[in-house]
Amino acid sequence: VQLQASGGGLVQAGGSLRLSCVAFGRSLGTRIMGWFRQAPGKERECVATIAGNGGGSYYADSVRGRFTISKDSPASNTVYLEMNSLKVEDTAVYYCAADPNYVGPATCRHMKYWGQGTLVTVSS
Repeated sequence: VQLQASGGGLVQAGGSLRLSCVAFGRSLGTRIMGWFRQAPGKERECVATIAGNGGGSYYADSVRGRFTISKDSPASNTVYLEMNSLKVEDTAVYYCAADPNYVGPATCRHMKYWGQGTLVTVSS
Protein backbone atom coordinates (compact mmCIF):
# COMPACT_ATOMS: atom_id res chain seq x y z
CA VAL A 1 0.00 0.00 0.00
CA GLN A 2 1.27 3.46 -0.88
CA LEU A 3 -0.20 6.65 0.47
CA GLN A 4 0.30 9.89 -1.45
CA ALA A 5 -0.46 13.12 0.37
CA SER A 6 -0.71 16.58 -1.15
CA GLY A 7 -2.06 20.04 -0.48
CA GLY A 8 0.40 21.49 1.98
CA GLY A 9 1.77 24.99 1.65
CA LEU A 10 2.19 28.38 3.22
CA VAL A 11 -0.85 30.19 4.60
CA GLN A 12 -1.44 33.09 6.93
CA ALA A 13 -2.95 32.58 10.34
CA GLY A 14 -6.71 32.40 10.08
CA GLY A 15 -6.54 30.94 6.61
CA SER A 16 -7.50 27.53 5.26
CA LEU A 17 -5.87 24.60 3.50
CA ARG A 18 -7.15 21.27 2.27
CA LEU A 19 -4.95 18.20 2.36
CA SER A 20 -5.63 15.13 0.22
CA CYS A 21 -4.36 11.58 0.51
CA VAL A 22 -4.85 8.76 -1.95
CA ALA A 23 -4.11 5.13 -1.11
CA PHE A 24 -2.80 2.89 -3.89
CA GLY A 25 -2.34 -0.84 -3.99
CA ARG A 26 -5.17 -2.08 -1.85
CA SER A 27 -8.71 -1.10 -1.10
CA LEU A 28 -8.74 0.65 2.24
CA GLY A 29 -12.22 2.03 2.11
CA THR A 30 -13.44 -0.16 4.92
CA ARG A 31 -10.43 0.48 7.12
CA ILE A 32 -9.30 3.34 9.29
CA MET A 33 -7.39 6.25 7.69
CA GLY A 34 -6.11 9.37 9.32
CA TRP A 35 -3.82 12.35 9.56
CA PHE A 36 -0.92 12.88 11.94
CA ARG A 37 1.50 15.76 12.22
CA GLN A 38 4.98 16.45 13.54
CA ALA A 39 6.17 19.93 14.34
CA PRO A 40 9.88 20.78 14.58
CA GLY A 41 11.33 19.48 17.81
CA LYS A 42 8.12 17.74 18.82
CA GLU A 43 6.78 14.22 18.73
CA ARG A 44 4.35 13.11 16.09
CA GLU A 45 0.75 13.53 17.17
CA CYS A 46 -2.58 12.29 15.94
CA VAL A 47 -4.74 14.96 14.31
CA ALA A 48 -7.83 13.17 13.02
CA THR A 49 -8.95 9.74 11.92
CA ILE A 50 -11.94 8.38 10.07
CA ALA A 51 -13.26 4.85 10.26
CA GLY A 52 -14.18 2.84 7.22
CA ASN A 53 -17.70 2.73 5.82
CA GLY A 54 -19.16 5.56 7.86
CA GLY A 55 -17.79 4.48 11.20
CA GLY A 56 -17.31 7.99 12.49
CA SER A 57 -14.36 10.28 13.01
CA TYR A 58 -12.00 11.33 15.79
CA TYR A 59 -10.28 14.66 16.38
CA ALA A 60 -7.53 15.79 18.67
CA ASP A 61 -8.66 18.48 21.10
CA SER A 62 -6.30 20.97 19.51
CA VAL A 63 -8.07 20.83 16.13
CA ARG A 64 -11.66 19.92 16.98
CA GLY A 65 -14.03 22.49 15.52
CA ARG A 66 -11.43 23.80 13.06
CA PHE A 67 -10.42 20.71 11.07
CA THR A 68 -12.67 18.25 9.25
CA ILE A 69 -11.65 14.83 8.00
CA SER A 70 -13.71 13.32 5.21
CA LYS A 71 -13.84 10.88 2.33
CA ASP A 72 -15.57 11.05 -1.04
CA SER A 73 -17.63 8.05 -0.03
CA PRO A 74 -17.52 5.58 2.87
CA ALA A 75 -15.60 3.04 0.79
CA SER A 76 -13.25 5.56 -0.87
CA ASN A 77 -9.47 5.24 -0.80
CA THR A 78 -9.11 9.02 -0.66
CA VAL A 79 -9.18 10.98 2.57
CA TYR A 80 -9.19 14.75 3.02
CA LEU A 81 -8.34 17.11 5.83
CA GLU A 82 -10.03 20.49 5.61
CA MET A 83 -8.15 22.88 7.88
CA ASN A 84 -9.79 26.20 8.79
CA SER A 85 -8.86 28.98 11.20
CA LEU A 86 -5.26 27.87 11.00
CA LYS A 87 -2.91 28.89 13.79
CA VAL A 88 0.85 29.29 13.83
CA GLU A 89 1.01 26.25 16.10
CA ASP A 90 -0.55 24.13 13.35
CA THR A 91 2.74 24.40 11.46
CA ALA A 92 4.04 20.87 10.93
CA VAL A 93 4.63 18.09 8.46
CA TYR A 94 1.31 16.33 8.03
CA TYR A 95 1.29 12.60 7.36
CA CYS A 96 -1.48 10.46 5.98
CA ALA A 97 -1.75 6.99 7.47
CA ALA A 98 -3.91 3.89 7.23
CA ASP A 99 -4.30 0.52 8.86
CA PRO A 100 -5.98 -2.26 6.89
CA ASN A 101 -6.05 -4.50 9.95
CA TYR A 102 -8.35 -2.29 12.01
CA VAL A 103 -12.09 -2.23 11.43
CA GLY A 104 -13.30 -0.59 14.63
CA PRO A 105 -14.50 2.97 15.28
CA ALA A 106 -12.32 5.98 14.61
CA THR A 107 -9.64 6.52 17.22
CA CYS A 108 -6.00 7.53 17.49
CA ARG A 109 -3.90 4.42 17.17
CA HIS A 110 -0.75 3.11 15.56
CA MET A 111 -1.11 2.84 11.79
CA LYS A 112 0.58 0.30 9.54
CA TYR A 113 1.07 2.41 6.42
CA TRP A 114 2.34 5.98 6.17
CA GLY A 115 2.61 8.56 3.41
CA GLN A 116 5.60 10.80 2.75
CA GLY A 117 4.26 13.88 4.51
CA THR A 118 3.29 17.32 3.29
CA LEU A 119 4.49 20.52 4.93
CA VAL A 120 2.00 23.04 6.28
CA THR A 121 3.41 26.38 7.34
CA VAL A 122 1.19 28.95 9.03
CA SER A 123 2.62 32.44 9.27
CA SER A 124 1.59 35.11 11.75
